[in-house]
Amino acid sequence: MASVNEISKESILRLNNEIYLVMDSQHVNPGKGAAFVRTKLKNIKSGKTIEMTFKSNESVEMVEVERRKMQYLYNNGEMYSFMDNESYEQIEINGSLLESKKEFLKEGLEVMVIKFEGVPLSMTLPMKVTYKIVESEPGVKGDTAGGNVTKEATVENGTKIRVPLFIKVGEEVIVNTETREYVERA
Repeated sequence: MASVNEISKESILRLNNEIYLVMDSQHVNPGKGAAFVRTKLKNIKSGKTIEMTFKSNESVEMVEVERRKMQYLYNNGEMYSFMDNESYEQIEINGSLLESKKEFLKEGLEVMVIKFEGVPLSMTLPMKVTYKIVESEPGVKGDTAGGNVTKEATVENGTKIRVPLFIKVGEEVIVNTETREYVERA
């Protein structure tokens, strides 16, 4: 058993003999009262998402998982294919388990695949990924009122992000995959 303070995003828990993937967790320490952990959990078998709050003095059963570095290959409809860099074994993960992370996948990207009892459950993207801008409106000269002005741009895998006005089509930019924000030019 582990303390609820050890719960983090991508953790795997066993509750009532069911396996859950932690989609989001927030440690809350209110001014009055005891601290608690608010979580969003996804049932691995049914795919249903629930929200659950744990008191700081509770304990939960954390499940040991295998994390393997793999390379994204392609998607075939709703299934996403990955290859183990060492054994060259290929696996598929259902897109519903990947949620919004699949927007940042591009061919050849190395990710960390999370497996439980040999079954792939999810994957973790690198914090920052480089993408090529394939579509963007030109920045209008003098359109800088308000300071931090951005425009919408489309990157090579079709994902839309906000970039500064000076970024042009064909340039490579670094994107933070957690916040979905432009970081800098590559």
